[in-house]
Amino acid sequence: MDGQTPVTAFTNGHAPRIPDVSREMRADIVGVLHKVGMSNVQVQVLLADVDGCRTVAPALADAFVSLDNPADKGIHMSRLFLALQESLDRHRLGPETLKSALDEFLRSHAGQSSSAFIEVRLDHPLRRPALVSTNTGWRSYPVALGAGVRNGHVEFEASVQITYSSTCPCSAALSRDATQRAFLDRFPEGQVPRDDVADWLRSESGMPATPHSQRSIGTVKVRFTEPTHFPGFEALIDHLEGAIRTGVQAAVKREDELEFARLNAQNLMFCEDAARRLRAAIEEYPGISDYRIEARHVESLHPHDAVAVVTKGVPGGFVA
Repeated sequence: MDGQTPVTAFTNGHAPRIPDVSREMRADIVGVLHKVGMSNVQVQVLLADVDGCRTVAPALADAFVSLDNPADKGIHMSRLFLALQESLDRHRLGPETLKSALDEFLRSHAGQSSSAFIEVRLDHPLRRPALVSTNTGWRSYPVALGAGVRNGHVEFEASVQITYSSTCPCSAALSRDATQRAFLDRFPEGQVPRDDVADWLRSESGMPATPHSQRSIGTVKVRFTEPTHFPGFEALIDHLEGAIRTGVQAAVKREDELEFARLNAQNLMFCEDAARRLRAAIEEYPGISDYRIEARHVESLHPHDAVAVVTKGVPGGFVA
C-alpha cells in the first residue's frame, strides 16, 4: 500500500497492544470524584405521541458516573457514550430507557463507580390545533428527562416549559375605568340611544385604553421515583396549558385571535396567579415527590421580568 504498517496489523500473530491510560496510570493527586463524564452529547431520541405515532428528534444528553476509587486515573468515557447511543437509538425516550442506560453505565464501570447520572434535553415537537378554526401548526416545547442512581436508589426528574400570554389585572382595571370615563364624557346625561352606544364602542374613541399583556414562560420541574408516575411530556404539557388557559398559538385565523383575546380577558393574571395555577395542576398528579415551578412574565410595561417561584418544600428537595 503506502509502505507503512497499518496500526491494525498483527505482530508475530498477535494484535498490537493498545495502552489503557485510565487503568495503567495512577492519579498524580488522588481523590474521589462525584461525577465524571460528558455533557451536551449529540443524540437522537425516539418519541411517541398520545396516539402512538413515533418521531425522531435531535437532543443533547449528559452522562456521568462517580469515580469512587481515589487512586483511579479516570473512567471509560467511550463506554458511557456507546451505552447512551445504544439505549436512545433503540428505545423510546422515557424513565425505563434512562434506567437501562444507568444500569449499563454502572455495569461497565464495576469496581469504579457506585453512582450514575443521565439527562436528555430537547425541543419536543407537537402539532397543536387552533382554538376555533380547523387549522393546526407545529410548536416546540423545551423539555428534559433525567435519572440518577445513588447507592442503589433511583430517582427521576422531568421538566417542561410552556409559553403563555398574561394580561395584567391592574392595567385591565385601569382600562375599564378609562372606558367608563370616556363613555360618561361622550354620553353625559339622559337616555342613550342603543345604536349610538354600539357605534361608539366600535370606534377608536370607544377604547381609550387597553390593558398590557406579555409573553410569559412557565417552567415546571418534577421529581419522582417510579417510572409509571411520569405522565409523558405531551400529557404534562396539555395539563399545564389547560391550567393556564392562555397558551400561545401556532395557527391563527381571525376567529382564533378573537377567542384568544376572550381567553385573556377571562384569565387576567399576575405572575403570582400563574405560579399558583401551575402548582395546583402539579398537585393533582400522584407520585410526584417534589417540584419546582417558575412563572416568568417578560414585562411589556417594564424593562425587567416579573417572576414567581414555588417549590413543594420537602427537606433536601428543590429550592426556590
